Amino acid sequence: MPNLSVSIPHQLTRLEARRRVESLVREFQQEHGGLGQVVTRWEGDTMHFTVSVAGMSSSGQAFVEDQAVRLEIPLPWPLAMLSGSIKQQIEQQGRKLLSGPS
Repeated sequence: MPNLSVSIPHQLTRLEARRRVESLVREFQQEHGGLGQVVTRWEGDTMHFTVSVAGMSSSGQAFVEDQAVRLEIPLPWPLAMLSGSIKQQIEQQGRKLLSGPS
């Protein structure tokens, strides 16, 4: 299974970056709860997550670091074909999420 790796730089504290990641997950669940589900579990500054949509699921980790939030997601074969588009959308949304004052 190919991995999708994304690193999104930020100038926030780790606490603020984590708060924003948690907020994004809540918003996703509210907006898209009927289409899929996200299950998360935190270990320190690492969020382990599983996203289930349309009968497919993928698990990964989000690492909240001092200057970036890094995502590592193994993609099942059907989604791997869309990895370029998925990565672009994650980077675009991530930059919006992590920009601005803390």
